[in-house]
Amino acid sequence: MNRFEGKVALITGGARGQGRCHAENLAREGADIVICDICQQIDSVPYKLADKDDLIKTKKIVEAQGRNCLAVQADVRNFQQMQELANTAVSECGKIDILVSNAGIASASLLSEMSEQMWRDMIDTDLTGGFNIIRAVLPHMIQRQYGRIAVIASQLGLTGGKTQGHYAAAKHGLIGMVETVAIENAENGITINAICPTTVDTAMVHNDSLYKAFGAEPPTYENALKAFPKPNAIPVPWIEPQEVSNLLMFLVSDEARYITGADYRIDAGSLASAVSKRFSM
Repeated sequence: MNRFEGKVALITGGARGQGRCHAENLAREGADIVICDICQQIDSVPYKLADKDDLIKTKKIVEAQGRNCLAVQADVRNFQQMQELANTAVSECGKIDILVSNAGIASASLLSEMSEQMWRDMIDTDLTGGFNIIRAVLPHMIQRQYGRIAVIASQLGLTGGKTQGHYAAAKHGLIGMVETVAIENAENGITINAICPTTVDTAMVHNDSLYKAFGAEPPTYENALKAFPKPNAIPVPWIEPQEVSNLLMFLVSDEARYITGADYRIDAGSLASAVSKRFSM
């Protein structure tokens, strides 16, 4: 199946995790890939971020699918870098058909104790980073009157979460932006949708800070296996990146050409479970 033969997909945060999985899957179905990643540490992030070796590994994985891959070190917090990335993608690949706004970070703190830097790092990366890449890519898509955009939000874009006030604020903002971009570009042949996963099995969650935030004490992998399923109706601790890629590939395909401005939960029933618990006797 080659739903994306002849297409070019740009993916932020593509060095590992969900971004790598999306790149591999889109390439497997025929797309050439452009990926970017910051490849350096952000001080308030409590785990090791991807590095240049990770970015190169993703590039090799894509190329092993027989597709071209342009890999660029770039920071979504910087609009100029995103604009340069979009322009380079167009000049070297000819166009941008698909954008996956995926770059994001995680950290944990009660809002009453959160540092200003932790708040800023989250909003700058997870929310403004999404704006920067969408703003950079939209003119190219508008000119061609075609585009498919998927934004990786979160179930916390639809609710709140203890120690996750900054993350929830950023993801709520993304969903509002998705709806606005959909309205503004419906006549331009461009669709945009948000994907709202529960916890995904990536390096972003496998660290002491996030383990503690979910109640794993002491913060070990074995205790996380027990603590993480609690919010989910389906009793799994997390979902695999492939589950998110499966939904994403539908939303950026022409099979979904009339779907825009929507948010799709892939949350193992966690939000439904939360509502049920509020009204249970």
